[in-house]
Amino acid sequence: MGRFPNIAASKAKTGAQKAKLYSSFAKEIYQTAKNGGTDPNGNLNLRRLIEKAKKEQVPSDVINRAIEKAKKTGAEDYQVILYEGFGPGASTLIIRTMTDNVNRTVAEVRTAFNKVHKSLGVTNSVSYNYDYLTLVRFKSDKEEEIFNTLLEQGIDIIDFENEEGTLIITCPPNYQHKLKDVLETIEPNIDYLVDETGYYAKDKVTLANEELEEFQKLIRFLEDVEDVTDIYHNVELN
Repeated sequence: MGRFPNIAASKAKTGAQKAKLYSSFAKEIYQTAKNGGTDPNGNLNLRRLIEKAKKEQVPSDVINRAIEKAKKTGAEDYQVILYEGFGPGASTLIIRTMTDNVNRTVAEVRTAFNKVHKSLGVTNSVSYNYDYLTLVRFKSDKEEEIFNTLLEQGIDIIDFENEEGTLIITCPPNYQHKLKDVLETIEPNIDYLVDETGYYAKDKVTLANEELEEFQKLIRFLEDVEDVTDIYHNVELN
């Protein structure tokens, strides 16, 4: 996988975790529709987000309710807030949240760190060791055609890997829509195994024994926070 593994926060299968996944997508869809318009044909960010939600099996009524809510005046606003923290050993984390109450969210995230006797950091205390990237991963036997077309279209490819027929492509986030437009022209029925824009550690660390156990506890505590949407870290996990 090189230095670009799947994003850390897993889309788990339990009822509670599914409910949180649906809630997170609902907030993202609502805010994206409110900011850019409720018609997916005229709001590319919304269309892509709906596609991802459907791939994660988010029910259509959840998606539709979020869009309808965005049409109403006076509804709440959500904002994306990033928190940076230091975990066990040499681990670091970036926690992405979407919240309508910053005081509540920061208190809950801080409590998660406190439970393992670790702490949040200030802005840029961790993120300077991460790259903000768009990553897609999919199966294809058209490696050469895809690579050449991406270059011809002027897309800034940061990394292009082929792992036994699975292509992994990373680029700056401002190219994400153009990247997918090109890929979907070449592979009309493309099935993204990974389709994420997020933070990727420049260097990985390995934890063992108590440090690993404490790190896994921290991840679980953070995943229990309602407003946490994604967790990024620098720990090498098997």
